Amino acid sequence: MVRIVKIAIAILFTRAAAFLLLPLSMMLLPCHLQAQESQGRRRVEILHSDSMKYERLDGRTRNRLNGNVRLMHNDLYMNCDSAWYYDDTNQVLAYNNIHIWQGDTIHIRGQFLTYDGDTRKAVLTDSVELSDKEMQLFTDEIDYDVNTQVAIYDNGGRILSGDNTLTSIVGIYYSDQKMLHFRDSVRIVNPDYVMTADTMRYDTSREIAWFAGPSEVVGDSIYLYCENGWSDTRNDVSQLMKNAVLDNREQRITGDTLWYDEREGQGEAFGHVTVTDTSDNITGGGNYAWYEKRPERFLFTGTPWFSMFADDDTLTLRADTLRAIPVEDTAGVSHRLLKAYFNCTIFSREMQGKCDSLAYSFQDSVIRLYDDPIVWSRENQMTADSIALFTVNSKADHMEMYNRAFVVSSVDTARYDQISGKNLSGYFIDNKLTRIEVIGNGEAIYYVVDGNELVGVNRARSATIEILIEDSKIVEIYQNQSPDGTLNPPLELP
Repeated sequence: MVRIVKIAIAILFTRAAAFLLLPLSMMLLPCHLQAQESQGRRRVEILHSDSMKYERLDGRTRNRLNGNVRLMHNDLYMNCDSAWYYDDTNQVLAYNNIHIWQGDTIHIRGQFLTYDGDTRKAVLTDSVELSDKEMQLFTDEIDYDVNTQVAIYDNGGRILSGDNTLTSIVGIYYSDQKMLHFRDSVRIVNPDYVMTADTMRYDTSREIAWFAGPSEVVGDSIYLYCENGWSDTRNDVSQLMKNAVLDNREQRITGDTLWYDEREGQGEAFGHVTVTDTSDNITGGGNYAWYEKRPERFLFTGTPWFSMFADDDTLTLRADTLRAIPVEDTAGVSHRLLKAYFNCTIFSREMQGKCDSLAYSFQDSVIRLYDDPIVWSRENQMTADSIALFTVNSKADHMEMYNRAFVVSSVDTARYDQISGKNLSGYFIDNKLTRIEVIGNGEAIYYVVDGNELVGVNRARSATIEILIEDSKIVEIYQNQSPDGTLNPPLELP
């Protein structure tokens, strides 16, 4: 009897223990399964389907989902008309009116989707559209990595961002950085211009493009070219590098690096800078340039130069600094004035000069030389307190020399004709000095030559003197107003 009681107690105790342990094991089982799932792969969840059919085919299990299908995988949501979900591989094949999105940042739509839940990679095809708050992308096929939020297309795509439409053969979109990378036949169409490049990066949030390789921007009033650089398309600011060219239809600028603000009409250029003004047929350059469009002005430094072109000659100015500024005449008409500072020189085939500062007026085409100016025209050397060189069609027409005017002309290696006066006017044909007029206290000392024979030395004084020159030699002298002159033998000093 005692044995039976002990057996009964043991059975009751065992049942009671099992009853008590069962709830505990049920509580621990979800934790165990959750631990297994977190350590392995996470399943795609089926949130809704109007109908669902479970099938097993060729050793694989799959769910046929049809009608208003909604799926979720971590932070990725998927909607479509119908889909196959494969349990064993955690894959989804979706059809028609597909919409996948991740948080509130990126949305992708298409007509066919392949999604791998283990790798978290999706492929969408057929009328694919990717969009976020900054842009829309249209293409035929896109590969999207859910982990990195990176989308790739390689068969042509079109992007709408602000006022810009971008197209390329290959594109990569980094959603977290709002950055697009383009390759092959890259093109941006803006209401004001069209940009083409081999390779480009584009920030959709700031609308800034970085380009590499031969790149062009063509607009109604602007042309840009470079092989490296960037452009802020929102604010119309660009920096061009490597074989850079900027053409605003009035000036053409080249250099190692060009920076330009289209809205402000300001620009800077660095290294091997050249500026060509097509309207005035002039060119300037240096190692640095600064430009402002309104009012038009520019600055050159770093061995700057400035050239004016004629039919058969070029007149070039050089100085330490060249600056062009707008000025108004007495009638209120504005024109440009070029100023040159320090160590100035002018050079053409028939005429050269130097001074410490000069100014060139675009209104009357006059070059004014200051501070110890000297001008050479073949064998003639001319000096005065200041000199004004009047040009017509970029050629020297005549020259005015003010105060203490003095002209020296070489006869041979030992003799020089000399002309002086208060003021002096010189006249040119094809940049060659042909006539001189001396006004006020005129005096001339010149050697009279008959063929190759020296006849004598003539000293002439007059209030005004007119001198004719051929082949840089004095051929005739006319004295007016109280003339006085003597002719001395060649060995006697005048």
